[in-house]
Amino acid sequence: MPSRRWGWRTAVRGGFLVVALGFGAWAVASRWEEVAAGFRQLTPGMVGASLAAVVAALLGAMLTWRTLLADLGSRLPVRSAAKVFFVGQLGKYIPGAVWPMLAQMEMGRDLGVPRARSAAAFFLMMPVQLASGLLVAFATLGWDRFGWLLLLVPALLVLLEPKVINAVIGYGLRRLKRPPLERPLTRKGMLAALGWAFAGWACYGIHLYFVAPQGGVVFAVGAFALSWCLGIMTFVVPAGAGVREVAMVAALAPVMPAGPAIAVALSSRVVIVLGDLICAGVAGLSARRSSV
Repeated sequence: MPSRRWGWRTAVRGGFLVVALGFGAWAVASRWEEVAAGFRQLTPGMVGASLAAVVAALLGAMLTWRTLLADLGSRLPVRSAAKVFFVGQLGKYIPGAVWPMLAQMEMGRDLGVPRARSAAAFFLMMPVQLASGLLVAFATLGWDRFGWLLLLVPALLVLLEPKVINAVIGYGLRRLKRPPLERPLTRKGMLAALGWAFAGWACYGIHLYFVAPQGGVVFAVGAFALSWCLGIMTFVVPAGAGVREVAMVAALAPVMPAGPAIAVALSSRVVIVLGDLICAGVAGLSARRSSV
């Protein structure tokens, strides 16, 4: 029965990914002249600056995760934390949401981090990034177009309350017949993690601004945060492939036509993938040198 269920989920995810990429390819082909013109407007300097901002944003995400893990009882050195986080995050490009978590659990265990603690830190990243991202989108894009985001924020803020989180984690561990966490999450730790998350959104917005400066930095921060949140809520495709791009094109609609917006969305995806690869490579080499 479990194998059938896994096979069904895999088929659904694969089908959704094929459909999303198919519609994406059709959108690019139908507006190819506009898309190509948009790509021609991007200079190597713009793309390089955008990549640097992405690397800074990814560092913010790593520090968010490291802060949560430390608050739960495992304070890793920055180099070790970077290796576990960045190398593990490459699993998000594999269909299925469990691969980054499994990779982080195994690499963390080698550093003395209990598996349950690694899993808890991994799952806590989702509400932290979603709540902070939606708040950023609302604050920067305005009430008139995105006031509906406030409907989602209260539920996410409840999930950010340490008492609620600790109760949910405890329940899950009991159901799995695992020992409880040695240290509960604290409000101080959660606020510190949110601080790093907000810093990450600012860097992501700067990354988008370098390739789409028409709306200004503040608009770029909100547009990226909104598109990322909508993409990450689509669990059936790896790394929100296709969904984030559609959301970004829609978010950029007030400041640029669809063709150039598609070029920007595709460029953003490529730059972020490169950022993931760079961070994973540098973190792995740095951790290896420090252990020699």
